[in-house]
Amino acid sequence: MRRMLGIPVIRWTLLGALAVILAGCAYAGWGWQGAAAPREFRSNGERIYFTATSERGTPITADMGMGMMGGGMMGGGTMSCVNCHGPDGRGGRVRMMMRTFVAPDIRYKTLTEEKMEHEGEEEHPPYTDETIKRAITQGVDPAGEPLEWPMPRWSMSDEDLEDLLDYLKSLE
Repeated sequence: MRRMLGIPVIRWTLLGALAVILAGCAYAGWGWQGAAAPREFRSNGERIYFTATSERGTPITADMGMGMMGGGMMGGGTMSCVNCHGPDGRGGRVRMMMRTFVAPDIRYKTLTEEKMEHEGEEEHPPYTDETIKRAITQGVDPAGEPLEWPMPRWSMSDEDLEDLLDYLKSLE
């Protein structure tokens, strides 16, 4: 049984490995729920949002927190903001690691508005530029409380963080 349909077993193994690699590459190019990333990015912030890579070549890494696989480079868009928050930043229902959660709307105008009391939502002050940066890098809300479990703690240069914040400000 060294041959399957006339093709040596080793070739089947290589073909299988190639299929897995190509599937991973295809996934990396597709954002949230099948939305394709732009072919060209209008800004470095947009590139970071869609691919977790910087046009500067500076490292962008993520600590996925307790109970989650990860850490290290997230390059190639395999894990980026768009995967949970969507191409428009509005968030929605996401399935990750056999769990489902609702990713919040992270458009700047939504984050910085005065919150009305909503049943089931924890109350905290509106975000500012600095508290948005803390949410991205430290995983805490404006009151200093930890964000939900799926939110990575991103590490990137100050310039890249500023570019990402500028991109969030552009989302309508």
